[in-house]
Formats: sequence, C-alpha cells, structure tokens
Amino acid sequence: MPRAKADGEGKKQPALPRPSSSVILVSPKNEILLLHRVKTSTSFASAHVFPGGNLSSQDGPCPPPEDLSRHEDGPHYRRAAIRELFEESGILLAKDGRSGKMLVFDEATRDQGRKLIHQNKMTFEEWLKQQHANAEPDTDQLIPFSRWVTPTTNPRRYTTQMYIYFMPLPVNADKKLLDGLPKEGEREEIQVPSSDGGIEVTEAQFLPASEWLRRAQRGEIILFPPQFLLLHLVSGFLDKDPRSGISVEEMEKRRAGLTEFVHSGSPPWTDKCISPKMMKVMEDGRAVLALHDPGLELKGSGRQGESEYVVLVRFTKGTAREVTVAWKKDIFKEGRGERSNL
Repeated sequence: MPRAKADGEGKKQPALPRPSSSVILVSPKNEILLLHRVKTSTSFASAHVFPGGNLSSQDGPCPPPEDLSRHEDGPHYRRAAIRELFEESGILLAKDGRSGKMLVFDEATRDQGRKLIHQNKMTFEEWLKQQHANAEPDTDQLIPFSRWVTPTTNPRRYTTQMYIYFMPLPVNADKKLLDGLPKEGEREEIQVPSSDGGIEVTEAQFLPASEWLRRAQRGEIILFPPQFLLLHLVSGFLDKDPRSGISVEEMEKRRAGLTEFVHSGSPPWTDKCISPKMMKVMEDGRAVLALHDPGLELKGSGRQGESEYVVLVRFTKGTAREVTVAWKKDIFKEGRGERSNL
C-alpha cells in the first residue's frame, strides 16, 4: 500500500484505495462462511470477515487508479474472490470451462494445493490446470452485492467488491452435473472450510447470518460495519422463522428473495458504492455512519451508495463494538442531545 504523500502545500494526500474482493458464501444449509483473522493482520485484526483479499497480478489486469472503472465489477475482481476463498478456507469453486460442469476434488488434494500456493511454488491457476486441463474459477455465479471504499481518514484504504455465491442445495446437486461425483454407494464429500494454518486465518466456519450477528451483539466476536450490515440484510431473507426443519423448496425460495433484493433499489445493491461517513455521535458515544457517499475517487461520477440505512458503531482501540443497523430517518428525525459533524 503506497504511503500518503505530501503535496506542494505540505498537506497529505489520502492513500490510494487498493483493489480487493470478498465473497459472502452461502452453504447448502443457507449458512454464511466467516473467517477469524489473526491478531497480527494488517487489516481487520482479530475480526470475523468474509473470505477475500487484495487483487494480484495473477487475477488479470486492473484499471489504473485514475480510471473510474477500477471501482467496477470485472473479471479481475471475480477471479480474486474465488482464488482468495480457496487460499483462506480451502473451499474450491471451479468448473470445466468446456462443459460448464462443477469440479470436485477431495480434501487432501485441496489441502496440498493450498500449501503449494502459500509456499509460492505455483499460482492458483497453475494448480487448477494441473488438476484438470479445462479447469477455471466459477466466476459466473458470483452476484455483485455492493462495493465499499475505505474513508480517506484511514491510512490503509481499499476498494472492495462484495459478492454473493450460492453453493448448490442438496436437491440441485444432480442438476449441477458435478464432475468427480462419487460412484453409486459411495459417500459424497461436502467441502468443509478450514483455516490456512494461521497464516491469515485462525478459524473458518459456517453459521446462520443471524447467529453471527447475535455473537457480535453479545461481544463474542468482532464484526466491522460492512460485514455487519451485509449479514443483517442477508439474515432478513435466509433466517426467517422457522430457521430449521424447512424444506429445500423453502430454502430455494429464500435464496430467490435475497437475489431479487440484491437486484432491487435505486441504485440496486449490485451497483451501490459505499464509503462510510461519520455524521454525528449519539448520546451513548457511538458514531453514526452514513452510507450514501461513494467516496473521494468517485465524487461526481454518478455512483451512489445506500441512502436509507445507517450503521451505529463504537470504535475502540481499532476494533468495532456495539454495531447496529438503523433507518436513517429514525436516527435523524430528532437529533437532540447529539453532536453533529455535518
């Protein structure tokens, strides 16, 4: 990450946001994968996050910083999302590029691949091709779900493309026509997430979005505003009562509702670009983050964020606590007894 430079007047210029991707992975049980980052991480230390990370040269060319398309969904962001998911959790989303069939490799093969990649002995693409000549990341099923640009006040900044990916529901397994499925009578292997051995992640786990939110609200885990808000939105569809014992048809219906929501709004959530901005401080000391601003780099571009929700959060020693989502109209309808930064 380039350090902020001083201009002719001695003022520091904001750091350039580094391109990155994250994926909200929905399991066959409609649960969400989160990773517990190591304490020494340079970003989101000790927090629970969606799988993802910075783009690299192996993901393909990314537009230069002065190009507005640098902040748009593209094949480079999609490849990075699939690659980082595999490196961090061991879950592989790949297909046969000719037939479109999903590819399945056993856990031992995937673990060996992660080790080789982490040791820089081969790239993710090289390993994929070694396993199957026509293998390629399954980027087509990634659904954009907002972009987040770090505020200019932060020394490390990112322009992060968020995606949703739905893993096949049990009834859809044969519809996917998976390559490498077990033969008659053999047990089908379900991909189970695991840490990367403590390089960046100490734990990888699927849980309902509502359970992740509950743990954060009780102070058991750390969720930063982007993760909390998106889990809040996802939970509203996938975790409706009843949460257990529902049919596959009902699970599919809930996924369809979430997908419809992601494509709705003005702009739709697929296109929203959000750079959180502190608007005021509540009486209890929590900051109110507005989400309508697309960020410095996209000022005047026509890109928009989210205008109806705000996030309340208490930042303490670099962590986020007591995070909640609220309607903007409810927070600003009175405004008494609070300090405003407007």
